[in-house]
Amino acid sequence: MKLTVNVDGGARGNPGPSAIGIVVRDETGGVLLERGERIGDATNNVAEYKALIAGINLAKELGADQVSLIGDSELVVKQIQGKYKVKNAGIKPLHAEAKAALAEFDQWTINHVRREMNAEADQLVNEALDG
Repeated sequence: MKLTVNVDGGARGNPGPSAIGIVVRDETGGVLLERGERIGDATNNVAEYKALIAGINLAKELGADQVSLIGDSELVVKQIQGKYKVKNAGIKPLHAEAKAALAEFDQWTINHVRREMNAEADQLVNEALDG
């Protein structure tokens, strides 16, 4: 089963209060799950990685063997794709965790989109931070 997972993370203050937003869709585009939750204080990049990891884990829990990930953080997407190096010591363990989780899928992709193309996940982040 192939799932599409939109992920977003954000922090107010950088670092500051942060949250993640995840939207999981089936192959027809139907929404299977939406999740927005606070994750404590973090930087934007940490929140983006935590959203990615949570999205990967939700896809696994739902039984996916293929996953298409979509995010609006160019840094995270390009680091996972291997196009950017991971230099920040605080990000390295999160990057390794995400890559290890992805290795459990038969097939995976990750693509960067502009923020407005990731509006649902972004809205979940803001609702979690506002709530």
